[in-house]
Amino acid sequence: MKIQAGIIGGAGYTGGELIRLLIRHPYVSLSFVHSRSNANKHVHEVHQDLIGETDLIFTDSISPLRYGGIDVLFLCIGHGESKNFLEEVEIDKKIKIIDLSNDFRITQNSAHNKRNFVYGLPELNKEQIHLADNVSNPGCFATAIQLGLLPLAKAGLLKEVYTTAITGSTGAGQSLSSTSHFSWRANNIQPYKTLQHQHLNEIHQSLEQLGNKTEVNFIPWRGDFTRGIFVSSTLTCDLEENELTEMYKSFYTDHPFVIITDKEIFLKQVINTNKCVIQLEKIDSKLVIHSAIDNLLKGASGQAVQNMNLLFGLDECAGLNLKALAF
Repeated sequence: MKIQAGIIGGAGYTGGELIRLLIRHPYVSLSFVHSRSNANKHVHEVHQDLIGETDLIFTDSISPLRYGGIDVLFLCIGHGESKNFLEEVEIDKKIKIIDLSNDFRITQNSAHNKRNFVYGLPELNKEQIHLADNVSNPGCFATAIQLGLLPLAKAGLLKEVYTTAITGSTGAGQSLSSTSHFSWRANNIQPYKTLQHQHLNEIHQSLEQLGNKTEVNFIPWRGDFTRGIFVSSTLTCDLEENELTEMYKSFYTDHPFVIITDKEIFLKQVINTNKCVIQLEKIDSKLVIHSAIDNLLKGASGQAVQNMNLLFGLDECAGLNLKALAF
C-alpha cells in the first residue's frame, strides 16, 4: 500500500520539483496539490515541464487534512506562513509534516501547536528523523555549507571559517523582484546579506550540536545561472590533505548522497540530483572545502523526499536516483 502524500503551496519552484519527484516515487501516491491562486487548473498548466506526466488538478480544498486522508503533508509555503498555517488549519495528528520553510529549524522554535519538529539534515540527524513525526527541512545554503564542515566539527577541528557561496536565480523563488529578472541576472553577479544571512543560525546550531562552537563568516552571492549552489569555505588546519580526505570519507560512509572527490568539482555534477559533491584543497596551513548542490533538490525538495523516506522506514534513496544534467 502506497504512502498518500499532499502538498500545500504547489505552484512554486520547490512545489514543482516535489511534484516531479513524488509522481515517480515507487512507494508514494500524490493525493492532492493545494494552491489557492491556481485552483482547478491542471498542474501541468503551471509546471509546463510536467505535461504528459500527470493529470493532477490543483485544489483549494484542505478537507483531507482534517480527517487523515493522507499520511504525509509537505508545506512548500513562504517563511512565516507555515507557522500561521498550522495555527489556522486543523490537521489530523496522524499526518506527518515536512516543512520546507525556516519556521521550525531553530531549536527554540521547533515545538509548535503540539507538534515537535526535528531538524532534517539526514547526515547529522538520521536517527532522530527515523523516530520523528515532523521534520523541518534545512535551508539550501545551510545544507551545502554544513555538509562541508560537519566532519571537522565532529573532530573538534573547526576554527573561524570564511565562506563564500553563489546561488542561481531559482533560490530567490518564483515571484519576480528587481534582482531576479533575466535582464538583471544576465552577465551579472552580486553579494547580498553579507555576514547576516538567515541560514547562519541553523549552521551555528548544527556545529554546536557536534560540540564545536565556531564563527562562520558567510558572504552569499547571486549568480548568472538558474539553479545550483557552489560553496568555498576556508579555514586554518594542521592536518594533511590525505588525513582529511579519510576523515571525510569515514564520516559520510553511511550517507549515500555525499560524495568526496580529489578532482576539481563543478555545478553540473549535481544539477538535477540530490547529491552533494565535496572537494578538499590544502594549501600550506589553509584548508578550502568546496561543496556543490542543486538548491531545489538537495537544498529543498529532494532532501524533503529523503526525509520522507527516513520517516516511513523506506530506502533512503527511493525516488531519488537521478542523473546530473551534464550538457
